[in-house]
Amino acid sequence: MPATDFPNVTVIDHPLLQHKLSYIRSADTTTDNFRRLVREVASMIAYEITRDLPTEKISITTPITTFDSPVISGKKLCLVSILRAGNGMLDGMIDLLPGARVGHIGLYRDPETLEAIEYYFKLPDDIQDRLVIVVDPMLATGHSAIAALNRLKESGVNSLKLACLIAAPEGVKAMQEAHPDVPIWAGSVDSHLNDHGYIVPGLGDAGDRIFGTK
Repeated sequence: MPATDFPNVTVIDHPLLQHKLSYIRSADTTTDNFRRLVREVASMIAYEITRDLPTEKISITTPITTFDSPVISGKKLCLVSILRAGNGMLDGMIDLLPGARVGHIGLYRDPETLEAIEYYFKLPDDIQDRLVIVVDPMLATGHSAIAALNRLKESGVNSLKLACLIAAPEGVKAMQEAHPDVPIWAGSVDSHLNDHGYIVPGLGDAGDRIFGTK
């Protein structure tokens, strides 16, 4: 996984992920295939973003013998979906992390200011004790991610990561200015944002394509 021009950003360059991401981008991809591909890529991102989880040894008895084998240590993760598009990635992450708790933050983008407006906020009670992975397919302006991370830190969360399919340099820069301590994992950092705040080349509106609303 190569470094980018931005510190604390990991672009996952696995050939399978990049192959699937290409079809996610395609305007010819149908809604059902788009959903399936997003789910599959989200599982791949979950695999990579959890690479540094701590482990401990427990005694395991195999059909042959008993020995000490590694398992994940500490409390389970919490996945926090930024609604609504984050839910498209959520199932794929849960496929790999079935024991993870789940939270939701509802945000919509003001069409004039592009600022994030919150309309829903629900987290597990013990969120402060967990590693939280925030999931949102697109890191465009960064406003939604920044707003979500602000609220999570206000709720006492100290350990955070951000997972997305595609990021824009503008969004990465804004994120790192606001939350330099939060690492970002993405399938791609694209060229730029257009005048409407969409990532170029991007994939269009992830929420509309996941839910078939456009």
